[in-house]
Amino acid sequence: MRSWHPASLFEARTQKLEVLRIPGRIQQEAQLHSKVSGVHLLLLKIGHQVISTWDQCLSNGRRNMSSLPLIERAREDGFTFVMSASAVAEEQLYQIATTAPAPRIPQRDLQPGEQYRFHFDMTQCIGCKCCVVACNEQNGNPANINWRRVGEIEGGFYPNTQRLHISMGCNHCLEPSCLIGCPVEAYKKDPVTGIVQHNPETCIGCQYCTWNCSYGVPQYNAERGVVGKCDMCYGRLTDGREPACVNACPEGAIRIEIVNIEQWRREYAENANAPGLPSADDSISTTRITLPEHMPPDTRKADAWRVKPEHPHWPLVIMTVLTQLSVGAFAAIWLLQLRGASEKLSIAALGSLMVGGLALGASTMHLGRPIHAYRALKMWKRSWLSREVLMFGAFSSMAGAYAGSLLLRLPLSSALGGLTALLGAGGITASACIYLVRARPAWNSKHTIADFFLTGAILGPLFAANIGVGSGRLLLVLSVGAGSVQLLNNALRFLRLNASDSFERQSTARLLSTVLASRFLIRGALLMAGGIALPLLFPTRLGLAAAFASALAGEVLGRYLFYVSVVPKNIAASYIASGVEVAA
Repeated sequence: MRSWHPASLFEARTQKLEVLRIPGRIQQEAQLHSKVSGVHLLLLKIGHQVISTWDQCLSNGRRNMSSLPLIERAREDGFTFVMSASAVAEEQLYQIATTAPAPRIPQRDLQPGEQYRFHFDMTQCIGCKCCVVACNEQNGNPANINWRRVGEIEGGFYPNTQRLHISMGCNHCLEPSCLIGCPVEAYKKDPVTGIVQHNPETCIGCQYCTWNCSYGVPQYNAERGVVGKCDMCYGRLTDGREPACVNACPEGAIRIEIVNIEQWRREYAENANAPGLPSADDSISTTRITLPEHMPPDTRKADAWRVKPEHPHWPLVIMTVLTQLSVGAFAAIWLLQLRGASEKLSIAALGSLMVGGLALGASTMHLGRPIHAYRALKMWKRSWLSREVLMFGAFSSMAGAYAGSLLLRLPLSSALGGLTALLGAGGITASACIYLVRARPAWNSKHTIADFFLTGAILGPLFAANIGVGSGRLLLVLSVGAGSVQLLNNALRFLRLNASDSFERQSTARLLSTVLASRFLIRGALLMAGGIALPLLFPTRLGLAAAFASALAGEVLGRYLFYVSVVPKNIAASYIASGVEVAA
């Protein structure tokens, strides 16, 4: 009896094999399929007599074979299959034709208007994650950072269901959102190959690119303090070698192709989209995906049920709330000055300036490499993060000049106050626009801009009122009005998230109503108490202090919920969470 033999197991590839079975029930027929190095090994019909045992084979001078795990396991189960050299060469059951493997990378140079891209064949992927391991080994990444990931999608209806796999690295998009948002120009799209490259030496670890990418490709490495991503193994590819993931795939499911850029702009919608992936419209992904001919109905992410809170980013919570407080306080001081007030204006301005300075100092704690924070000014023409740094830097300078003019009673102080308020408003606008990105649908709304401005309108007047500036009544009216609008803004935002057709928006509402429900309710209670009830019912010094403390706590908690409740777009993950995900 003969079988297909895996060439990788034996040096003598023409050696015929014979299957011998030693068990208890020798009258049965058995069929066993195994897959080794892409070649099928088939053990066919077992004979009706016992030929030899493993030990007898050795003692009779048969071919000495190394111990294989599957064989050892079979012996433990009571059924031992032995492969040995065939003593009689009668007829050949099957012969494998030796053919040269198809190349997995292009065999010609790029022409003008072309670039490299990945091709992923979903019909070939078996979910073995060899590509993930190879990528990590090639780039020296820890187990919790994967520049190439394998996810699962499932669909159909019982009993006709199916699960498929997705392998995804960087898509080297035509309009890469990671590059567009970077404030230090750490990204570039190679003009020859089209590969989107990241320079870790330039990166400051702001993580803005991780928010911008709909596929979750850039990943932050806390130990290094920088972001990293797939670069299609640029060095290997330009040397004519396959990228690590392409080389490691046992099924040839990942390949490198050449694509005509203008032609792809017309065709990407049909060839770059797949269930379990964000829309390719966000950045025009160049990865071509081959789907099964008959995709199961209702196919979706296998991990759609698993939604968890994101990182809170405490330095950003403190920075955004305090900068908005400072801007609101300076705006309130300027309005009081225009109404003729002069008492304690300089003290309030100096206090607001200190709060703003504390906020800007806290912002650097978010960076992986805070010593290089100055680089964030570089891309002010393109990046909202650079514009935020520029506007708040100008605001701080003008606020210092305004506070000094109030202290010295200079005649142009009111003009300086107007410029201070204007620059502060520009800073809040830039700060809010950072979060208006497609990859974070719950952030990408007008409610975000309203939330940021209303935080300043609530806290600024209360801060000035506690110092004892001018007419306390006007300040309380401003604060109560802003608090009421903020309460309405939060309620409308939650209702719209819950009613949305977007999976990510619905999931944000689900987090706020389940895992984060108690904190969401406390935030609302603090807002009603500090922003509305206490200023109206207890306009005393003690009541104003309690109102400011409650309102500040409410806005800090609200900003915390803003960061942790957002559900980002991303590729499908595994149905069962990895050990790293469980620990997180």
